[in-house]
Amino acid sequence: MNKLYFLLLLCVFISCKKEQENALPKIKKPLPAIVITDARTVDIDTALINAYKSETLKLFYLSSDNKTIWGNLKKRTYILSQLKKSDELGLNPNDYRVKKMDLYERQINKLNNQQLAEYDLLLTHNFEKYVTHLYEGKLNPKYLYRDWALEDKDLDINAALVKSFNHNTLDSLVENIQSKSQTYKQLLKALKLIDDFPVDNIKLIESAEKIKPNDTNIALINIKKRLLYWNDLSGKDSLTNIYDSKTFEGVKKFQARHGLVPDGIIGASTIHAMNFSKEKRRHQIIANLERWRWYPNEFSENYFIVNIPNFSLQVVENNDTTAVRNVVVGTSKRRTPVLTSTLKSIVFNPTWTVPPTILKEDVVPAMKRNRNYLKNKNITIYDTAGHEVDPANWNINKPRSYRYIQKPGYYNSLGLIKIMFPNNYSVYLHDTNHRNYFERSNRSLSSGCVRVENPLELAQHILDDAKNWSKDKIDTIIARKKTTSIKITKKYKLYQWYWTAWTEKNQLIFRYDVYDLDEDLYSKLRN
Repeated sequence: MNKLYFLLLLCVFISCKKEQENALPKIKKPLPAIVITDARTVDIDTALINAYKSETLKLFYLSSDNKTIWGNLKKRTYILSQLKKSDELGLNPNDYRVKKMDLYERQINKLNNQQLAEYDLLLTHNFEKYVTHLYEGKLNPKYLYRDWALEDKDLDINAALVKSFNHNTLDSLVENIQSKSQTYKQLLKALKLIDDFPVDNIKLIESAEKIKPNDTNIALINIKKRLLYWNDLSGKDSLTNIYDSKTFEGVKKFQARHGLVPDGIIGASTIHAMNFSKEKRRHQIIANLERWRWYPNEFSENYFIVNIPNFSLQVVENNDTTAVRNVVVGTSKRRTPVLTSTLKSIVFNPTWTVPPTILKEDVVPAMKRNRNYLKNKNITIYDTAGHEVDPANWNINKPRSYRYIQKPGYYNSLGLIKIMFPNNYSVYLHDTNHRNYFERSNRSLSSGCVRVENPLELAQHILDDAKNWSKDKIDTIIARKKTTSIKITKKYKLYQWYWTAWTEKNQLIFRYDVYDLDEDLYSKLRN
């Protein structure tokens, strides 16, 4: 009995020890010593460092033998100036204790050793926080959204700071740590552009009816003010309530900048976009800057990039855009997930298996009304043994005990083709049997997958083999109506992302926030 008890204790001890070992953080290689050649230093009490409860800060000061490092005026001035103007990069200076440090700096010659140590810790801690925010954002999307799956970004901030400190390249660190993407740079430009606009005090536009050229409507006065404010209407205007030709051209320009059909007809969507104030648009730009910091800093050599709110797909190869497509994305209730993946295969003549959500929300209610609903859509019901089930014998109380498969064909829900990539959401790029959807301006209409316009041409482009995968060869496969899967040999990354603001030709561009993410993200950033 005693032996058994001893063995049990031993097992528990070993198990606990193993768990403790696994729980320990991975120790990164030791930092090089910080080179301080031109500044006075004072010792920092470890109690002051420990008060921050930051392992990163503790390791950093080990490399300076727990001495202050910011005795150099030029380096301190640079850090303070960066933190003070962090709002120019969409960050919040209040996140970096700027006022407290500014007070220390103005009294630098009167500070005692403890105050110098406290100031030094503030400089290091907040500059590292600032650089980290620039690299990977202030917030982590994993804790905000269930339908976002982005690759982790890893930054050894201590190693980066020590290297920059020793080589006097702190300015290069700030520059190089940021995203290299053109969209990120356009967003920084957008922030500067919008900050140059004057205070916005234009009243909300209200109109219950569409406004067409030559109409008379009191709302046109504030509409013209908005167009003048955003420079969509040039020169002076009499601000009458008549919809004249000059205003018509200004409205079309405004609509084009906001992804609306530029028909000059002022409806609910146009008025909604016009009622965004300068401050709300600024919030939108800042939210988009945060998102771009979550994304990889650099792109793959070849990639597909889907902008969900813009309903667009671009194929980029060796920095050249080689294909552009309109797409249909998920509705606000069945959102298209944000993710990064790699294209793996093309499936011609795919079957379609009804997913659980559509089964519950669409199929079951329809089958209750009409037992031939699935049959009319060329969808066959199969039981667990793989036997076909007559709709009349379908058990309404156990709908999830069956599989529902739609045969290949032109009217299949996936259309004639789907493009596969690994993900945890069972989504893919595909054709559609609702091809007229691509003519709409708001294309948030799918159940989560991305429907692509003219996908057969895109497949030919991806396979890039005129001999084996010519248009005639693909047409022959489609005509057979036999499901055929082809591996994609060329490596394409897929970036399925979300952004609603940027600039083009020095103009602010905005898109409708289809999933209502912008303002919520901005408020979280400022909390």
